[in-house]
Amino acid sequence: MSGNAVRPGRGRKPKPNSKKKLSGSKHVKPDEPQFSQLTNIEPPQWMDEMAVAMWETVCPELCRERVLTITDVHNLEVFCSSYANWREAQFHVTTNGVTMTDQLGQVKKNPALTALNEAARQMATFGAMLGLDPGSRQRLIGGNKPESNNRFSDY
Repeated sequence: MSGNAVRPGRGRKPKPNSKKKLSGSKHVKPDEPQFSQLTNIEPPQWMDEMAVAMWETVCPELCRERVLTITDVHNLEVFCSSYANWREAQFHVTTNGVTMTDQLGQVKKNPALTALNEAARQMATFGAMLGLDPGSRQRLIGGNKPESNNRFSDY
């Protein structure tokens, strides 16, 4: 591959029209699909208590900011489930330590550390898709600043 070749997955991720409008962009594409905006949605019945707690924390914020659409619900489910897995794994590491002794008396890395790291990666990935970290929030929602009445703001 030459140095000038374009590699897939590189560069800035495209911003959906709704997010462009929120940030005040004038580069709105007329043919983008419009998915149903959610104003509230209950957590799935299968979620455990910790995942539901995260859902009830994050979902109202996403709905208020008009970020959550029906096609994003699975991202929210994975994020909340990953959070619950992360908390459970963290509790196990806190309780049992970073290392454990096996049946043969050998000290080994606590297997919960692997689960902890995987859950953290999933939280970061799916949280970014929902705008739950500062960088992706700026990309998704934009500045969301009110119009300025300053007559010199264009200079």
